Amino acid sequence: MSVEWKIIRVYLEAKNGSVDITGEIANFVRESELSNGVAIISMKGSTGGITTIEYEPNLLKDYDEMMERIAPSDKPYHHTKTWGDYNGFSHLRSSLQKPFYVVPFVEKRLFLGTWQQVMAINFDERGREREILIQLIGE
Repeated sequence: MSVEWKIIRVYLEAKNGSVDITGEIANFVRESELSNGVAIISMKGSTGGITTIEYEPNLLKDYDEMMERIAPSDKPYHHTKTWGDYNGFSHLRSSLQKPFYVVPFVEKRLFLGTWQQVMAINFDERGREREILIQLIGE
């Protein structure tokens, strides 16, 4: 069993800004010395998320609307009383989505469906650069 890792940085717009990072993960798997295992993708921070989705514009709109229904950005949150910021919704969205995701790989190929991409999401109220760890564990 071996472990390889790398950190990538992506800029994400505010309130559900997202980017498809599938290609970067797939390239890392292909270039690694590992053939079979798992890729653990983890975003640093408590206001972001990693998931898989068909990364197409209308589904991304549906995703934004879903998150707005679940944790509205214009609702007052108790979190604001603690820090004076207005991003309670982004912490809640991150806790539901999770800032990490695991994707198996077999024979140096990610085990994903044709329309399944890995996306990084920024739930915060402001755009920001995010660090994402890609850790490969396998043989």
